[in-house]
Amino acid sequence: MIVMNFWITLIIVILTYIGIAAGSWPKLRVNRTTLTLIGAGLLIAMKQVDFRNINQFIDLDTIILLFSMMVINACMQLSGFFRLAGSTLLRLARTPRAFLAAEIVLSGVLSALFLNDTICLMFTPLILGVTLSAKRNPIPYLIALATAANIGSTATLTGNPQNMIIGIASGISYTDFALALTPVALLGFGGIWLVLVLLYPDEFTSDPFTIAQENAPKVYKPLLVKSLLVVMGMLVGFVAGVPIAEAAFLAACVLLLTRRVHPEKIFAEFDWGLLVFFSGLFVVTGALEVNGVSQRLFSLVDLNNNISAVQLTTLTVALSNLISNVPAVMLLRPFVARMGNPTAGWLTLAAASTLAGNLTLLGSVANLIVAESARRQNVQLTFWEYTRAGFIITIISLAAGVIWISMFVWK
Repeated sequence: MIVMNFWITLIIVILTYIGIAAGSWPKLRVNRTTLTLIGAGLLIAMKQVDFRNINQFIDLDTIILLFSMMVINACMQLSGFFRLAGSTLLRLARTPRAFLAAEIVLSGVLSALFLNDTICLMFTPLILGVTLSAKRNPIPYLIALATAANIGSTATLTGNPQNMIIGIASGISYTDFALALTPVALLGFGGIWLVLVLLYPDEFTSDPFTIAQENAPKVYKPLLVKSLLVVMGMLVGFVAGVPIAEAAFLAACVLLLTRRVHPEKIFAEFDWGLLVFFSGLFVVTGALEVNGVSQRLFSLVDLNNNISAVQLTTLTVALSNLISNVPAVMLLRPFVARMGNPTAGWLTLAAASTLAGNLTLLGSVANLIVAESARRQNVQLTFWEYTRAGFIITIISLAAGVIWISMFVWK
């Protein structure tokens, strides 16, 4: 019976992961979220998971944290904060190289605080509008936005969904995580700027960057002030050691207590499918662990004491590009927890799974958001055009990350 459980579970999970990697199944109207739910349903139907116990698989803290950050992001967007940040970026620009540097730093820092996908969604129209009106080549600036958003999100536990999972599972404090991986993000920013300036020499000259003057961005001041104060309070809570899910949830509750903003407007900004995707994925990966599949598969790889930062990074990058970074993190989660130095393992997993997203255009949702938004304005960011720069940026950032973690974390 144990052998049967092993093979049934393994086959269902493999089929689910293939669907997640491909994004669909032939002749079926499904996406990654529905495929994950179908996989969880098959595991329940085949008695590999007890329906009465599925609540034990779902990490409620992670779901609450992701939900809370969606509330905060929605309020920041409705307040006009991201438009104001974009306007500030324009005022800082004097030359193409200066504009590129300001774009990388601003999008990267904001991604560390407010989720990388959100920043790409908000900033892509802005970057396109500025570069096209100035008669510049928008492609390198779009690549900079996507890669900087991914790399910047490496720095904090709230920068991206996989870091949220790691933060809840590891118990690493917000401050310790940021101190360990912020240098990796900063080094990555420098790599983006250098690679793009070298690959697009005709674009990044010393000529002035001419930008048409725009009207002041529209902001909703009461919500903007309130949102900024609440975010500052949340960050203070993070630094003070309040559990990140609890601090984020309380911040979200304060923002939802309002007389001016209809809750429908806030909830309309949500990616509800992402919450469902996470819940289903917790069940799918949980089945691997409880049925002994994970232990058998990874008995071939020693993840306890003998693995190095380079080996764990290589494994994580490979899995992240095969099945996407969130499933990869969930798959590796139980093994990193049992490593001889789990803190180093968690930090390596966080950095590698995030930085791996820059390898190709299909490597992260942030990349696809930028490419799709550009396509709607008849700007084609092709797979090979992105990958030409993204591959080099990924190698540089991963090398910097491995060296930094090996020297200061992996002890």
